[in-house]
Parts: sequence; C-alpha cells; structure tokens
Amino acid sequence: MKILITDYDFPDIELERALYREAGVELVTAQCRTEEEVIAASAGCQGLLVQYAPVNAKVFAARPEIRIVSRYGAGFDTVNVADAKAHGVWVANSPDYGVGEVATHALAMTLALLRHVAFYDRDVKAGRWHYSSAGTMRRVGDMTLGILGLGRIGKRFAHIGRNSFARVIACDPYIIDGDFPAYVQRVSKEELFEQADAISLHVPLSDETRGMVNASLLSRMRSGSVLVNTARGAVVNIDDLLATLDAGKIDGAALDVLPTEPPETNARIVQHPRVLLTPHAAFYSTVAEKELRRKAAQNLVDWDRQGRPTYVVVEGSAS
Repeated sequence: MKILITDYDFPDIELERALYREAGVELVTAQCRTEEEVIAASAGCQGLLVQYAPVNAKVFAARPEIRIVSRYGAGFDTVNVADAKAHGVWVANSPDYGVGEVATHALAMTLALLRHVAFYDRDVKAGRWHYSSAGTMRRVGDMTLGILGLGRIGKRFAHIGRNSFARVIACDPYIIDGDFPAYVQRVSKEELFEQADAISLHVPLSDETRGMVNASLLSRMRSGSVLVNTARGAVVNIDDLLATLDAGKIDGAALDVLPTEPPETNARIVQHPRVLLTPHAAFYSTVAEKELRRKAAQNLVDWDRQGRPTYVVVEGSAS
C-alpha cells in the first residue's frame, strides 16, 4: 500500500513514519493546498491522510486508485463525502481524540467572557485599574448555559460546566431524549438562543449548519449574553455577529475557529474589542495531538489489513 499525507502543520511526522514503516506501508508527503496539487502528489497512492487539503470528485476522477481518505480531526468538511460515496471511496476520521480538551477550552472561553478576564487584562495593561473597568458583571451561578450540539464534546462540556451554572439547556435534534443527561433540559434552537446567558457551539460543519448562527438567531440572544464557538468557523455568519456586537445586543464572543484561517491581522473580527480569539487550538494538548495523529493514520492501516477503517464516515466499495 502507498499513502500520501497531503498536508500537515505538525512540527514533524515521525509518529506517522514509524507507524507506516512498521506496517510495511510506503509513505509520501506533500503540502497540498489545491485539488490539482493533491492529484499531482498522489500518483499510485491507494490512501490519503488529509489535514486541510480539499479532496473531492475532481481528485477521485483523476486518481481512481484512491480507495480511502482519512482525515486528521473529528470534522471532515475538507473531504466531500458525497463525492467519495459516489466513487466508492472510504472516508474515515478521528472523532474521539480531544473531547476533553475542546470541552475544557470552550468552558475556559465561556468563563473568561462572563468574568471579563481578557477585558480586564487589556485594561490593566492600558493603565486602567478598577474592578468595574470592563463593565457590569452578573453572577455566573445565576445564569443559564446553552449548548448547540450534544455529541461527545457537547456532553462533556455540559458535564464540566453544570456546577458553575444554575441551569444547562441544549438543542440537538439528532439525539433521542434518553441520550440527554438528566441535568440537561432539551429545548429548541430558538429557545436556546432566547433563554441562555452563554451559548457554546458544538455542531459539525454541513450544508445544514453552514451560516446557521445568523442575524435571525443572534437577534434572539439575551441582552448581555455571550457566544462561544469551538466547532467550525463557517457555522457563524461573522458579519452578522459583528453587527450584533456593535449594536450592544450581546456582551462578547469567543472564537477558536474562523471561516478563514488564519485571518488578516486587520480584520474587523480580530480587532473588535469584545471578541476573544484563540488560533484553532481547542483540540490541543501534547497527548491529544499524538492521539489524533495515531488514530487518523491507523485508519489506513486497518483498511489495508482488515478491509475497513476503525472510524468510518463513509463506507466505500469492497474493491
């Protein structure tokens, strides 16, 4: 078997090299940014290990020898799954590698907004020293925490956040009532945005969720509430979010992900005084990064040896 790592931003790929060397798999690497670059680099490859490079029908048509694509990450939006299914190509991911890290990061961002931590830091460094410099503040223990998406990460976020908040509510139409924890109240999407003081997003990026958090939903948010996104940048309409912040409707937003990464340093979302940003780092710990890479890489070995990867997104054809 021959595998292409299409692209990566890790310091090195020695973990993958060692795994494939032991499995007797031939490995080639590249730093592809376009479909054309993936096609050029993947000659003779049966598998792709992908981070950000786009993989779609154009790639599958040009390289019919590709039978499996595994992605670094729980999300798989850089791989067109409909195109993969149409071409009988397996798609795999690594969905459970950093659940605790993302949930903890989301809670840290939520509390940082509600307690004005980043805003206080900015004020102190600017020479302003007063407990009210960042505005009035309510007690977190009196607030309602809202979660959009109650999958692995959403559930963990609810579990670690429930002791800080008076109430936890969530919306997830794809989970049955029995899978909602007893301490989480089920609500509609509209009710979530109307009732929560802090809303954290934990949905995958799809046609359904792209731009979901728009002016219509944001207008339902409570005065002084906050929005946190550690899911995918394109879930939030950034222009609508900026307009909501500028109008003073909500108190702040914390974003680990953006529609364009990295953003321009002069972008309005980067410069906005009520926005807290981190560089798509919610997943990260040294342990989580190794787990991510090992699971994503192992999918290809498992397919080669057993006929299917461990973490299946799209089931491919037998050949």
